[in-house]
Amino acid sequence: MIIEVHVITKAKKREIRLEGKNLKVKITSVPQDGKANAELIEFLADFFYVRKSEIKIVKGEMEKRKLISLPLDEGEFRRVVNKAMGV
Repeated sequence: MIIEVHVITKAKKREIRLEGKNLKVKITSVPQDGKANAELIEFLADFFYVRKSEIKIVKGEMEKRKLISLPLDEGEFRRVVNKAMGV
């Protein structure tokens, strides 16, 4: 599954929110030397219970808006996000 992710760097704490079909992800790293992308992949892997190697940045590696490939179908994606959001 490919999802669009809006990444906010230098946040005080990590957070994931669903906005429509897209995710808004806050991470604490600075966007320098790939640190933010590495933290994003690590955070998404922990959140969705998948291996880091299964998550790929398809487009936008140097941008705030990225297309991310996750090894989930839409049903699994919704279940994990809804559970985390308390829905």
